[in-house]
Amino acid sequence: MQFVPNQVMGYDRAITVFSPDGRILQVEYAKKAIDAGSLILGVTTKDGIILAADTHRIDPLLVADSVSKIEEVDSNIILTSAGYIGDARVLLKRARLKAQEHKLTYGEEIAPEELVKFISDICQSFTQYGGIRPFGVSLLVGGMTENGPQLFSTEPAGIYFKYNAKAIGNNSTEANKLLEKAWKKDMSLDDGLKLVNTIYTKILGKEFKKSRVQIMVSNTKGIKVAPNKKD
Repeated sequence: MQFVPNQVMGYDRAITVFSPDGRILQVEYAKKAIDAGSLILGVTTKDGIILAADTHRIDPLLVADSVSKIEEVDSNIILTSAGYIGDARVLLKRARLKAQEHKLTYGEEIAPEELVKFISDICQSFTQYGGIRPFGVSLLVGGMTENGPQLFSTEPAGIYFKYNAKAIGNNSTEANKLLEKAWKKDMSLDDGLKLVNTIYTKILGKEFKKSRVQIMVSNTKGIKVAPNKKD
């Protein structure tokens, strides 16, 4: 049995209890679940934004087309997730409703950051009340604005950050180091797609297949799924 320090023991049983050193342990456990999730990437370019996700399937009888890890929220916003897919689906549904309400009220698409704030508020509310648990998922949300492409990440604690490029999930530490070295402000959409495939090639090694990686692009022409080339 793993030894649990006295100062931690018991403080991970409720989301409303802080540990003596000021931590909410259930939120930290949620982050562990995210780190164990499939690797997802987001890359901004001068022409648009790219989201990519590893759709590795363990069950050989699973229908490949039924696995989708990148979803369209609005005509200008896409998102992908690492962690518990069921939690991501709930947040996706709420995000789509928010985007529809905004369009009906104001006659225009919701801004990516406004939508991310809405999602983060939901996540934060699930860290305050007993009888619930935090969302075990982090999202990468990308969208086009008048000022160009924008990329945000959310966390179970209800905080969010804006990035030029970001990786979340299994092996994300190594992937983020590769992004730091290779990402450039003036890179084209084609350069971004090459960078995504290069990172997955290095991370997955012999297990890499182009058909395994789902890629979606959002730019001024709309949202499109990048076609998978033959392996």
